[in-house]
Amino acid sequence: MILFLAGTSDARELAIELQKKGHSLLATVVTDSAANSLEEAGIAHHVGRLSTEEMATIINEKGVTTVIDASHPYAEEASKTAMAAAEQCKLTYIRYERPQQQYVNPLIAEVETYEEAALIAREHKGTVMLTTGSKTLATFTKYLLNDSIRLVCRMLPNKENMEKCDLLGVKQRDIIAIQGPFSKELNTALYLQYETTLVITKESGKVGSVDEKMDAALELNIPVILIKRPKITYINQCSTFEEVIQKLGGI
Repeated sequence: MILFLAGTSDARELAIELQKKGHSLLATVVTDSAANSLEEAGIAHHVGRLSTEEMATIINEKGVTTVIDASHPYAEEASKTAMAAAEQCKLTYIRYERPQQQYVNPLIAEVETYEEAALIAREHKGTVMLTTGSKTLATFTKYLLNDSIRLVCRMLPNKENMEKCDLLGVKQRDIIAIQGPFSKELNTALYLQYETTLVITKESGKVGSVDEKMDAALELNIPVILIKRPKITYINQCSTFEEVIQKLGGI
């Protein structure tokens, strides 16, 4: 049995591929939408964030032999929890993470943290389009809700996100509630519609449609603040499905 942390669309595809090869999986996700996607593929799943102890309990109860961490590149706490639980239970931990992309352009400012991105963005005027989701929204509303900036927030269309926007003072007209992935053409249309002067995004990788966001912005000569991935030292890190399957074969 594999305990599989599924946090992205390519993680779901990896889970399906492993199941096809005869591996038994229990996937963990944090949203009902992700759970529904796994259910459609016939993959057993648990919904909700887990502590190290809770994860260790599942490992022992389900007879888990391997932990595969395919959580989102920015789900830092989930990865740390998975590594700690695997170490505590003396199991093999395998990290799958989509490859990073390299960008070189004078319009791109790379930063390490969300707060650094917000501090740079508050020096701009006009429309700032935030495409980093709702988890760190408070960091940006703290600095960017002012008279010289229109903060437009693009995020998943769920009740929790809308409630958070309301709580933090984001106006309805400044919310783009939509689920990706997005084409370059749609990104371009949204940037133009909102007269965007700055884009804030994360380096999620090609599957996360970052290249479409970046390409559309750069073609329109719009500056981009790119938040780099958390610096975590993983063991058994893989960037392809084939690498994961090979490591499983050696266990």
